[in-house]
Amino acid sequence: QVQLVESGGGLVQPGGSLRLSCAASGFTRDYYVIGWFRQAPGKEREGVSCLLSTDGSTYYADSVKGRFTISRDNAKNTVYLQMNSLKPEDTAVYYCGADYMQFFTVQAMCQRIDAFNSWGQGTQVTVSS
Repeated sequence: QVQLVESGGGLVQPGGSLRLSCAASGFTRDYYVIGWFRQAPGKEREGVSCLLSTDGSTYYADSVKGRFTISRDNAKNTVYLQMNSLKPEDTAVYYCGADYMQFFTVQAMCQRIDAFNSWGQGTQVTVSS
């Protein structure tokens, strides 16, 4: 059973930075997608950034390109989301999600919330002055 534990959310001023961490365990195959999703009040959960375990290929939503960076530390089984130049519209609960690869591209899978069956507990990110 895949388990995901997030940390690193908080309150930050516009223009600031935060780094989220997701400690992952329980994968039985090394062909999965792991990533970050967010859900703002009154909105649907959306894919922010994802990474493919085998070759590290990545996907970023247009709204975060150039500001957010997803990375991993294989020795620690941890995936990170470095968020820079944060904006008030980035305010949301951020979730780490993962599942075995089911599509041809990381982008295709990251844009399908229903393809992910393993989720962390979520961490609040608030961008406000």
